[in-house]
Amino acid sequence: MADLLLGQVIRFVGDPFIEGTDAARHLDRGAVLVDGGRIAAVGDAASLRLQAPAARVHDYGRALISAGFVDAHVHYPQTAIIASWGKQLIDWLNTYTFPEEMRFADRSYADDIAGRYLDFVLARGTTTVCSYATIHPESVDAIFTAAQARGMRVYAGKTCMDRNAPEGLRDTAQSAYDDSKRLLQKWHGVDRLSYVITPRFSPTSTPEQLAALGALWREFPNCLMQTHLSEQLAEIAWVKDLFPQSRDYLDTYEAQGLLREGALFGHAIHLTAREKARLIEAGASLIHCPTSNTFIGSGLFDMGLAQHLRVGLATDTGGGSSFSMLRTMAGAYEVAQLRGQSLHPAQLWWLATQGSARALHAEGQIGNIAVGMEADLAVVNLASTPAIAQAAARAGDLWQALFPTIMMGDDRAIEAVWVGGAKVNKS
Repeated sequence: MADLLLGQVIRFVGDPFIEGTDAARHLDRGAVLVDGGRIAAVGDAASLRLQAPAARVHDYGRALISAGFVDAHVHYPQTAIIASWGKQLIDWLNTYTFPEEMRFADRSYADDIAGRYLDFVLARGTTTVCSYATIHPESVDAIFTAAQARGMRVYAGKTCMDRNAPEGLRDTAQSAYDDSKRLLQKWHGVDRLSYVITPRFSPTSTPEQLAALGALWREFPNCLMQTHLSEQLAEIAWVKDLFPQSRDYLDTYEAQGLLREGALFGHAIHLTAREKARLIEAGASLIHCPTSNTFIGSGLFDMGLAQHLRVGLATDTGGGSSFSMLRTMAGAYEVAQLRGQSLHPAQLWWLATQGSARALHAEGQIGNIAVGMEADLAVVNLASTPAIAQAAARAGDLWQALFPTIMMGDDRAIEAVWVGGAKVNKS
């Protein structure tokens, strides 16, 4: 049986970074018809009631029906260490991340964290994530199994590291290739799952390992590749010492066949002019992680790059300090303000939905409300707390009503979540 969701509706017909707020469409008394796991129709509530008289009706009143949030860069194995105190990137890895990731050799532990993580984000309106696992193949099996059980569209890959990591977290160039290929062939394209080739970042991979993963990507060019780029200045200096032959940080990937469309570069804060030009020329995606960048003191992303590149938005769990894409949108607004770039609420909402989907080359499947799209939806209460309600009550338009939820909202704002056309029981 079809389901008819009633409420305010937000969708996009273009990119608000290019076309302005006219790229967003708002239906004040709208409806979304869901049938067979997909969006069958979107339009005026009264009209769709007549069009689908037999559909089950879910009346969300003045709540906003949106595409589910798409979190384009996370580390699900860092779920338990989120909001750990007082470190910058390299110390963060050595003090918190690597000891925690050692535990994922235990499949039962990986299963527990994977399920916990996905339930956390679903409760906050996130319906798709792109995640790093650990070097352990079991950690990939865990996140994909948990996603499969929840019907989620999830991207993930085995993290590859063959140097500058503890012994229990190192693989080799050959084993990284072999394990990644086996996992890719096992999971990629199964249900709503996609494998992502995943070197952690250049400091923890030798040129030989990067080259092996570049070769794997050439064999399977329809996959994505994810890694980190130019997050902190000390990291960039370290890369220069480790790769004296390279022109810059990006060149450490480019030289090994890891730069083209489908490449996802997390952070990308301290880019040179050459790196920006090559990223644009190659059609790569950048993933902005604002709460992480401020929490561990990395720097301020240049949102002006969204005029030229696919830019997604991400929590970067657990370097980021929240599981919520609402909080992440607020972080993106604050970071842009510090750079003298004022982001409109339409741009922020785009980044968390269709923008992130575009970064993952999945804009035809997720991240928007349009006929034929997969029915991943978040229903957002725009008056979820007294403070938000009093601000929204003064609003003159949707954007003024939505902005307080972006800046102050949390899981209480998420009234309902739909995944693949099925309503999720929020935990």
